[in-house]
Amino acid sequence: MQWYLNGLKNYVGFQGRARRTEYWMFVLFSTIATFIIGLIDGLVGLTPILTYLYSLAVLLPSLAVIARRLHDTGRTGWWILIGLIPLVGSIILIVFLCQDSQPAENKYGKNPKL
Repeated sequence: MQWYLNGLKNYVGFQGRARRTEYWMFVLFSTIATFIIGLIDGLVGLTPILTYLYSLAVLLPSLAVIARRLHDTGRTGWWILIGLIPLVGSIILIVFLCQDSQPAENKYGKNPKL
């Protein structure tokens, strides 16, 4: 939960680096929250308005944590846009996000593992 809250607190922090743990824990808790909110939407009988509002609320923090994760692998945050290519772009982006950190300091900062 700490990783998720750190991602939300650093919602405009597109600089720096993010470890795989930070990124994947953010994704995990965001997915769990989306599922719970969707369940509440279904039980109350609302249109998925709460789910849409939550998705809109975490859009900027999600982009920021993805950009920091890409920085950790030595890539610019603009690589997020490769996800716009149908199917292939998403697969390439996931591969980039799964790669290990650059072991030394890079132009985006110190290695967060150290």
